[in-house]
Amino acid sequence: MAQLNSQKLDKYIFSNCNIYCPSTKKTVKGNILVIDGIVKDLNFNGELNDFKTIDCKDKIITPSFLDLRCHFSEPGFEDTESLNSGARAAIAGGFSQICMLPNTYPVLDSLDSIESLFYRSKDLIIDILPIGSITKGLKGVELSEIGLMAKSGIVAISDAHKMVDNSQILRHAIEYSAMFGIPVINHPENTDLKNSGIAHESLFSTEKGLPAIPSIAETIAIYRDLEIANYVNGKVHIPHVSCSESVKLIAKYKDMGLDVTAEVTPHHLGLTEFKLGEFDARYKISPPLRSEQDRIALIDALKTGIIDCISSDHFPHKIEDKESDLMNSKSGVIGLESAFSYSYKILKESGFTVEQVIDLFAVNSRKIINVPLNIIEEGGPADFIVIDANIEWTFDTSNIFSKSKNSALIGEKMKGKIEAVALKNKIHIIE
Repeated sequence: MAQLNSQKLDKYIFSNCNIYCPSTKKTVKGNILVIDGIVKDLNFNGELNDFKTIDCKDKIITPSFLDLRCHFSEPGFEDTESLNSGARAAIAGGFSQICMLPNTYPVLDSLDSIESLFYRSKDLIIDILPIGSITKGLKGVELSEIGLMAKSGIVAISDAHKMVDNSQILRHAIEYSAMFGIPVINHPENTDLKNSGIAHESLFSTEKGLPAIPSIAETIAIYRDLEIANYVNGKVHIPHVSCSESVKLIAKYKDMGLDVTAEVTPHHLGLTEFKLGEFDARYKISPPLRSEQDRIALIDALKTGIIDCISSDHFPHKIEDKESDLMNSKSGVIGLESAFSYSYKILKESGFTVEQVIDLFAVNSRKIINVPLNIIEEGGPADFIVIDANIEWTFDTSNIFSKSKNSALIGEKMKGKIEAVALKNKIHIIE
C-alpha cells in the first residue's frame, strides 16, 4: 500500500534540481536549501553534512497544483470522504489547494457554513478554497447568501453536480457574482434530455441497451448559460466539457469576448463510451464518457486554449453506492491521486510537453479564480512538488489515499509520478 511519509521541513537540501518556473517558462538547474519551511537559497553550494538531502537528479521541481472542483464530504458524509482523507489524496496528486464543492450536509450556502468549513480545515496539510452554492440547499429555488459568502472567502459559486434549471435564478446568480469577481460554475446537463440516461447516445449505447444521454443535453445547457452570461456581461466557468459540439460553442463565445473559461477531466481525455461495455459502474460518470471523436476534440481544445485547464472532478462514493447494479449506482469517480499522471500520459501521446501539462494544473486553474501562483523563490515559503516525469507505472487501488475506491483509472497506464510535496513547513514523501 502507498504511504505518505510526512516530516517537518526543518533543514533540507533538494539537490540536482531542474526548477521549472511557469511565469517565465524556463527551467534552471539548482540546489534548493530549505530551513524551517522557507526557501533560503536556490543554488546552494555549501556543505551538505548538516542537512537532510533529497536527490532530485532528473526530476522536475515545480509549483504545486490547484484543483478547481472536488467533492469532499465533510460535514455530513465523512464515511465517504473526510477533510483529512481528501487532503491526503490531494497531496498524493501534487495538489496544495483544492476548491471544494458545496454538496455537504449542511450545504455550503451561508456565511455560517463557510466559516465553519474554514475552522474545520485550518489545520489540514493542504488549503481548502470553498465554493459556495448558487441556491439554498442546492434546490434551485432561492439564491444562497452569495454576497456574505464572497466576502468570507469563497472562490466561486456552483450547485455542484446539479444544474440550475431556472434561467431567471441563474441570471441573477451571474449578475450578483460578477459584483464580487467570482465565476459561476453550473453543471451543464439539461435534466429533461438527460432523463434517466447513463451512457452517451450512440450506436454503441443502442446495441448495449443502455439508457442514453445525447450530447445536446450538454450543448443546450452550455448555450443557455453562455447566452445569459453574454447578456449580463458575467463570468462563467464551464465544468467537465465532454463533447466536440461544446468545444465549438465555447470557442465562439470566447471569440466574442465573453469572460468564459472551461475545463476537462482526465477521464474524459483518455476514456471513451466503450468502457461501459461490461456494465461496470466505475465508468458511470456525469457527463458520460463519449466517443473517440469527442475525446480527440477535447485534447485539441486544450492545445488551442479553448479549454483552459484540467480538473479532477474528484467524487467519492461508498462501495455499496458504486457496486450495485448499473442503473441504481451513483455517478462519479475519484481522481486526485491519478489526475496529473494519467493526463500527462494521454497528452504526451498528442505532443504536449511535461511543462505544458504542469501549466494546466498549476497555472491556468489558479487564473480562473484569481489565486496567485506559488512562486519558488528565495525568502518565500517552500511550496513545490517533485515530479519524476520519466517513470511509467500502472495505477491500482494501492495508490489510492481517498476513503473511497471508485476510480475509473484502476489498471490504466500512467506517465510521470508525484514523488514529494513541500508545503506548510512539511515534506510529504509519497512512498
